[in-house]
Amino acid sequence: PPGGGGTVPHRVSSVLNRDVKQFGKQHLFDGSEETCWNSDQGTSQWVTLDFPRPVKVSQLHIQFQGGFSSRLCTLEGCRTGEELVKISELYPQDSHAMQISFPMMMMIGGVEETVLDKLRITFGSSTDFFGRVVVYHLGVLGERL
Repeated sequence: PPGGGGTVPHRVSSVLNRDVKQFGKQHLFDGSEETCWNSDQGTSQWVTLDFPRPVKVSQLHIQFQGGFSSRLCTLEGCRTGEELVKISELYPQDSHAMQISFPMMMMIGGVEETVLDKLRITFGSSTDFFGRVVVYHLGVLGERL
């Protein structure tokens, strides 16, 4: 999370077999190489982050399990009380490597704006036949305002 340390309130679309202890959302941010969030099957799995204070987002770090990654990640964000707006689309590799993305700019009235209270990452087009997504690490870097 921005500013270093701690997690922000977050939600996920699903957990494999509802086994939250083994595959729950808490594993996205625990820093362990041994644990992961594992979605259940189905299209368009997602993670939503609700920042306690506005954040100027600059980078997204994500580590999938190869074979259970997303060919298309759609980033949406908004300020409190507003509707989610599409920021950008990312096309991750189907690998276990840490992937870093910088295109976190959205244009609002011709002005680059990355200050968000909420960020949703939707994982479309899973490389898994059943649509499952496995994420070992998710990091959002930026500056708390």
